[in-house]
Amino acid sequence: MLKSSVSQKTNTNKEKNKNPFTRKKRRVPVPKEYIHKLETVRYSKSTIDTYLYYFSDFLTYCRIENPDTMTDEQVKNYLLYLIHDKKASQSTQNQAVNAIKFYLEKIKGEDRKYYWIDRPSKEKKLPVVLSEEEVVRMLKTPMNLKHRCMLTLIYSAGLRVGEMIDMKISDIDGDRMLIHVKGAKGKKDRTTLLSEKTLALLREYYKKYKPKRWLFEGQGGEKYSSSSLRKVFHRAKKNAGIKKDATLHTLRHSFATHLLERGTNLRYIQNLLGHSSSKTTEIYTHITSKGMNEIKSPLDNLEI
Repeated sequence: MLKSSVSQKTNTNKEKNKNPFTRKKRRVPVPKEYIHKLETVRYSKSTIDTYLYYFSDFLTYCRIENPDTMTDEQVKNYLLYLIHDKKASQSTQNQAVNAIKFYLEKIKGEDRKYYWIDRPSKEKKLPVVLSEEEVVRMLKTPMNLKHRCMLTLIYSAGLRVGEMIDMKISDIDGDRMLIHVKGAKGKKDRTTLLSEKTLALLREYYKKYKPKRWLFEGQGGEKYSSSSLRKVFHRAKKNAGIKKDATLHTLRHSFATHLLERGTNLRYIQNLLGHSSSKTTEIYTHITSKGMNEIKSPLDNLEI
């Protein structure tokens, strides 16, 4: 009886494996030329990883072995799958579209053939920002000197995570009190602020850790990983008792907002952040509480 039961179960499993809808799909790899082209255009590692993931996901979902055979209908179906089945955000949808378009335009050389795809507009959510008091609490939580240095540097200079991780010792200009950010988003170089307190902390860090090439090194002298740094941030946030849905990038948002609240011209903030358009920087005017505290509700003027 037991033998019969086992046999029946085995047969059922075999039937499941024959069913293409219950069998797990083999992930279709992206062509080597796609990877090579991504590397030659000097995209950031984060962007390369994102494009590789979504292009492979598209090929896998549509069961496309040869990308040259992809059709308009398959692209549409994949986007509908992301929207309805995966409940993907508009930002994720845009990333997937860009990954597909990169192959069509950069590899196949097709001129705007797939620009007909309705590109979803990005949700206009206001970024999360920490108060100055919350930043103080976070940076004062117990952590080692390297971790404190990294979090302090991101906030004090308004850096993106990747910009700080890619930073070399020579990018810190203590004489001119500037930080050189090279090959930033959009392949642009810029300079930003070097705080006196940050410089003092960096000098203390340098004496203790003696980095060789990268300003912040991980194991084996390689660049410190962004995933490790995110863990450092979330641990510090938890220890500081901060309940907001903040990420490492929140420190950059907080830098800009705090400068604006203290009267810094929006144009200067735009340059420090490396924004191409002032419209990107203007979002911080919707976050700052400066001036709001001085406005009284009309109700408060009524004798009731």
